[in-house]
Amino acid sequence: MLTALSALSEGDREQPFAWRDGEVLNYRWLLAQVAAWRDLLLLQPGSRFALYCADSAIFAAALFGAWQAGKTVYLPGDMLPATCANLSAVVDGYLGDFPVEYLPLAPAACASNDDVSTSQDFKVLLPDFPGLVIYTSGSTGEPQAVPKCLAQLSTEVASLEQLFGARIGAAEIIATVSHQHIYGLLFKILWPLTSGRVIHARHLGYLEELPAQLGERQSVLISSPAHLKRLPAGPSLFSSIRAVFSSGGPLPPEVAMEAGRVLGTVPVEVYGSSETGGVAWRQREAGNDDSWQVMPAVTWRIGAVGNVLEIRSPHLPDMDWFAMADQIQAVDEQRFQLKGRIDRIVKVEEKRISLDAIERQLKMLGAVTDARVLLLDGVDDQQRQRIAAFVVLSAAGRKMLVAQGKLALNRQLRDGVAHAVEAIALPRSWRYLDALPVNAQGKTTRADLLALLEPRSAASEPLHAPPTKPERRLLEQEAGRVLLELTVPKDLLYFNGHFDGAPILPGVAQLDWAIHYGRAYFALAPQFLGVQALKFQRVITPGMVVQLELINDTQKNCLTFRIASAAGQHASGRITFGVIDASA
Repeated sequence: MLTALSALSEGDREQPFAWRDGEVLNYRWLLAQVAAWRDLLLLQPGSRFALYCADSAIFAAALFGAWQAGKTVYLPGDMLPATCANLSAVVDGYLGDFPVEYLPLAPAACASNDDVSTSQDFKVLLPDFPGLVIYTSGSTGEPQAVPKCLAQLSTEVASLEQLFGARIGAAEIIATVSHQHIYGLLFKILWPLTSGRVIHARHLGYLEELPAQLGERQSVLISSPAHLKRLPAGPSLFSSIRAVFSSGGPLPPEVAMEAGRVLGTVPVEVYGSSETGGVAWRQREAGNDDSWQVMPAVTWRIGAVGNVLEIRSPHLPDMDWFAMADQIQAVDEQRFQLKGRIDRIVKVEEKRISLDAIERQLKMLGAVTDARVLLLDGVDDQQRQRIAAFVVLSAAGRKMLVAQGKLALNRQLRDGVAHAVEAIALPRSWRYLDALPVNAQGKTTRADLLALLEPRSAASEPLHAPPTKPERRLLEQEAGRVLLELTVPKDLLYFNGHFDGAPILPGVAQLDWAIHYGRAYFALAPQFLGVQALKFQRVITPGMVVQLELINDTQKNCLTFRIASAAGQHASGRITFGVIDASA
């Protein structure tokens, strides 16, 4: 991949490879950055380095530079404390946006882009070079490491170009997904750079930003069901989109059709896994067709046990048959239908979640003696997938329940496992039991647990204080920035009397949430000084889902916040803090 880039002519090196905030980054810039990362890592002992970087341009340079230095790159999906702790046992160093305590490496400022020297002559890497280790579920239990050699990655890039190259032409690549996972890595980094397509260094937090990014240039959107299910309403304004890709989970037919209407093209869905790479794809032309077309060079069959999909593929490390965790039904020689998973690894908002790992973390808490968790599918567009926890409390846990109440105990147990469980996988429904229900065979069945979630009468439900905080889900986290999804409870305390008949969230509550979550994620200075540039543009009503973006400027002791949703921007401002003067 990189040797082809280094062979670019002088004229070609002036061509753009990426856009960042309206600025063009050309291939000369990329090659200089790659050389700087290579030279830095050649001086470092060890061969294994973890890389986490939100900016796709810098990520690409660091990745290629590490490979040129002979280093294997480990790609975690997040920077949760448990993930970083697990990495420390296997890597020799950290690159990019990791917390400062891990001493992440970064090269000094590169020489001018006009300075092209022989230091940018790159070596040819062998196909069996162990370039990558992908992590599939490191934040929900023991991390599952998937090594990838360069031959696997190159073969998959070639398959994508064979399948979709003519369809997307020379369009630019815009993404709402992270390149820290195999899908984003292939579709927004390796494939476009290998084929000479321009990428956008910043990924979109929400699709409302898409029109401003598109301009008049032809583009391809790399997205996921989590984003496509929340498309902004209204007529299509995206005539410059050549193609839309989605992966991480199947799109419901109605979502695929609506995305096609709004975006101008029905998404191409890609099915696969971190272990297998791409396996199959589909683009719905009618709502009743849910079959998948096998990718080139992938051979498949139905396993003898459990009707699971088994494949042989050049995207795998060898050509042995690989059994997946999905049951299938054959349609013809090239197509099949998915019929569900057979293990306890589930998909929640396109992330792989281990239910067993969540249970293990709960059982480690002093307030818990036993626990089971289930994935509950949303019954309609208003109710999303969520994890339900059924917990048998210890004596200490029962005392806490009596003394503090259910809501406080819910929060305490969630906080107790948050260091090792992704925010999206934290239980949102809780039932506290004297014992888990069992049948005549001594088994706890899903049906028995679901029966415990039946609505209770008002008389039997204990009274509790209305909540003062929203349901929180971490979407993105990097150095100095977090993006949270907040679901505003309909019974929020602050709606009482504000206003009767048409409740809206007070601005002071929004400011309180910004400070509260700012302190939860950053080491803010203790003294609140004031708020600048405070604006409230749109009201927030009960049940609304919004995104809260927080940016911490440690040099200015300043926290910038922005609240937005599919309706547009709701609020923004800049909160300043200062260190208390002990002599005052």
